Amino acid sequence: MNEAARKLGHAGPAEPHYREAPNNLEAEQALLGAILVNNDAYYRVSDFLKPTHFHEPLHRKIFEVAGDIIRMGKIANPVTIKNFLPADTKVGELSIPQYLGRLAAEAVTIINAEDYGRAIYDLALRRALITIGEDMVNIAYDAPLDMPPQTQIEDTERRLFELAETGRYDGGFQSFADAVAQAIDMAGAAFERDGHLSGISTGIMSLDAKMGGLQRSDLIVLAGRPGMGKTSLATNIAYNIAASYEPEVLPDGSFKAKNGGVVGFYSLEMSSEQLATRIISEQTEVSSSKIRRGDITEADFEKLVACSQMMQKVPLFIDQTGGISIAQLSARARRLKRQRGLDVLVVDYIQLMTGSGKSGENRVQEVTQITTGLKALGKELNVPIIALSQLSRQVESREDKRPQLSDLRESGSIEQDADVVLFVFREEYYVKNLEPRDPDDPKYGEWEAQMDKVKGTADVIIAKQRHGPTGTVKLAFQSEYTRFADLADPSFTQYEEH
Repeated sequence: MNEAARKLGHAGPAEPHYREAPNNLEAEQALLGAILVNNDAYYRVSDFLKPTHFHEPLHRKIFEVAGDIIRMGKIANPVTIKNFLPADTKVGELSIPQYLGRLAAEAVTIINAEDYGRAIYDLALRRALITIGEDMVNIAYDAPLDMPPQTQIEDTERRLFELAETGRYDGGFQSFADAVAQAIDMAGAAFERDGHLSGISTGIMSLDAKMGGLQRSDLIVLAGRPGMGKTSLATNIAYNIAASYEPEVLPDGSFKAKNGGVVGFYSLEMSSEQLATRIISEQTEVSSSKIRRGDITEADFEKLVACSQMMQKVPLFIDQTGGISIAQLSARARRLKRQRGLDVLVVDYIQLMTGSGKSGENRVQEVTQITTGLKALGKELNVPIIALSQLSRQVESREDKRPQLSDLRESGSIEQDADVVLFVFREEYYVKNLEPRDPDDPKYGEWEAQMDKVKGTADVIIAKQRHGPTGTVKLAFQSEYTRFADLADPSFTQYEEH
């Protein structure tokens, strides 16, 4: 209170100089005075300024009470506000009514109200930064057992990212004209983008046609039994997006993706070298098994070298940490977006992640925490997240091996949190295992006919899509190159939906 009085010229004896938190009491007084004179000033700042942003406790209370009165449709002025403030409080030599009257008397205009509000807001962010820094130092000194250094780093990164994302004053209502302009801009961007999609193209046209591309903030679960090719499909999509990345420079000097995007790939199952081998095989059409064995020709090797040189420029970033927790994953994704940009995130796969809770939790609770965390991360970073998932073994016990939503392992939360659920199903995998041992068996001809029908094809079943249709997309699958692609023969796309 004495500090507020000093700013109005009622200073007491000189106090020793010390380093104080960033603040501007004159701006706070000017804004409050403008509000008390003309309540319209409140609406110029109320969408981004909160009572907690004021440094002086009395000013917080005045702003809060004035806001409550104004929102009730009444007039907030020194007379109506004084009854809701502590009457025995003194501001230097002034009583509360006198202080309110002084604020109103010295107010000049409401034209600068928004500028005062932004100055107060920015100083509040500086104080929040100081608090985060002090907490980081104090916790590091204390070295508590329940917060190892890595956890402290993740917590600090989270708090900083939250501060960076909320440190804006562009929220609140906007006019319908502005909303229409943004909708037209979005349509124009989709028109200019390859494929004319509202989302990010997967590079597989038939899949894009059904999904409209990958939509920002969506959690897309890609599931399948072992051997179905879910990792192959994920790497195909990830590389297609990264390879088609075309940046666009914004007026403020930052970049955004005009086509494609920057991709982060969490490979919890395979090493980065194995993942790179798959992608090289897909791009060069040299079998990955031959690459691993070194069974390649000089021409093949030249193709590999040329491909690797091209791939080094592709914005695809791989994290191969096994058993990563949802907190670690989120912290690293925030860091990647801040440092390199981020447009799509791939996680291979959910069941290899760990939750951030206590070890006593059962696996279903842990998976719930993981999927909820992934969905929240997608919204926070405004990027689509493709999360791979295993299916339960009950698929193998059924005659019809096509996956269903109920086949998702620990399926409750996965099905609930996902915006899109895709199943990869290759009937060829099951038919191949039914080959009769004797080629002279009368059933061998039937098996061959069935094998010819399904060979080299795969179904991507869209079992759930929050903003679009469900159905099945038939793709070509080249197992030796682990590559999914659109079918060359369009007649294959005429199928019965399941």
